[in-house]
Amino acid sequence: MSAKETRNVGDKVDPLPPGSKPDLRPLHGRWMWLEPVSVGRHALQLYESFIHDDKPGHVWTYLGYGPFEAFEVFEEWLTARAAARDPWFYAFIRRADGKACGMGSFMRCDAANGVIEIGHIWMSPGLQRMREATEAIYLMIRHCFDDLGVRRLEWKCDALNVPSRRAAERFGFTFEGIFRQHMIVKGRNRDTAWYAMLDRDWHRVRDGFERWLDPANFDAQGHQKAKLRVA
Repeated sequence: MSAKETRNVGDKVDPLPPGSKPDLRPLHGRWMWLEPVSVGRHALQLYESFIHDDKPGHVWTYLGYGPFEAFEVFEEWLTARAAARDPWFYAFIRRADGKACGMGSFMRCDAANGVIEIGHIWMSPGLQRMREATEAIYLMIRHCFDDLGVRRLEWKCDALNVPSRRAAERFGFTFEGIFRQHMIVKGRNRDTAWYAMLDRDWHRVRDGFERWLDPANFDAQGHQKAKLRVA
């Protein structure tokens, strides 16, 4: 290469802030709060939140675990999750009744590059498609960008999991492609759909979430007046 030739290189990145790993702080919202999962506080409430599903086992279709045939089996599984560090599991608590009704995790934390993923998300039938569910995800995203200072937040799911893919797009994640034959889950092939949100996207996305979550956007029954728009 001659002295006059140049090569394209990426933009210079300033040193990342320290402490870009989850520190297990509670995350507070208007209708929900999230806290590190505790077997003593959450196990029974979580178990009871999904055993009454009118589609037994439906919530576990695309997850690598479940369904759980007895509380003791679920309790043992949750004990291991509560002790884990990466993934860091959080319980979703509904302020209206103080009960745990879902879970999610921060995972695959790459502090050196400012990357983290949110995953292992499951919600009880009573939480799905509610404003509380959207707020729970908002709290996780906000924590990653505002508190941890990440550059890139990832969302991955089975490519056949249409509800999860729609949710990712609704929440402002950008589709990046399919990793074919990425995993074997419960004896079946999984192609994985990859989505991501960058720090430069966050201000726009946050404004959309905050407009949608404004109490004025809901009627007396909690139904939205305007749809969530983050584009």
